[in-house]
This record gives sequence, structure tokens and C-alpha cells, in this order.
Amino acid sequence: MIERISIAVRGQGLHAITGDITAVVSASGMREGLCTLFIRHTSASLLIQENYDDSARLDLERWLNRLVPENDPLYTHTLEGPDDMPAHIKSALTATQVSVPFQGGELLLGTWQGIYLWEHRHHAGAREVIVHLA
Repeated sequence: MIERISIAVRGQGLHAITGDITAVVSASGMREGLCTLFIRHTSASLLIQENYDDSARLDLERWLNRLVPENDPLYTHTLEGPDDMPAHIKSALTATQVSVPFQGGELLLGTWQGIYLWEHRHHAGAREVIVHLA
């Protein structure tokens, strides 16, 4: 089964999508299998990370922004603004797909794990994620 979902983002940062994915798995009626997620963009990524303490997400965001700064004079791909090339680099360094097994109709995430869409651009809008259940 394949489903496309649209995720609204408020701008740069980690956006929790575990609930969206859980809803797809639950509605599918499938009891067990593998849930693979794929983001259809080159300036955003997917991540499984701690979902308990917000400081973990904030530290990750700050660390990646320090690693890949905006306005670096080395960048030539700046057509869409100062966050354009850094967003592509961040996406290349992270993941465009993740997989999570499910059993009993529930994702088998660890106690403190959540699924996140990592938006690397400053704009608000929507991102498309493909959910494949097999």
C-alpha cells in the first residue's frame, strides 16, 4: 500500500509527524510489516529522534545550522535566497527515507523515539511524504 500525505511546516526545524504516520498505519488495516517513508524534496529530510525533551531537537537544529551556515561566499546556488544551498547540503547530509517496522497495527518505535520531518528552508508551506506499507 502506498499513500501520499501532505505535511504543513511552519518553517525551518524539526516537525513531529509520528501521529500522521501512525494514522496511516492504523487506517490501513495491516497488522504487521514495514513502514517506509520517503520525502519528495531536496531541501527537507526525515529523521527518527528523541521525542521527550525539546532541547534535543533544538540542539540538533543549532548544530546543523552551525555546520552548514547560510550566506557562505562559497555557494553559487542562491537563486531562491540564502537558505537555498544550505538546505540542499543539509538534506544530503541527513536522510530522505526512513523505515520503521510495525506489529499489531502499531509502529515499533522505542519509548522516546519520534518521526520528524526536518525542514531546512525558512518558508512555511507543505511537504509531501510517501508512506509505503509492505
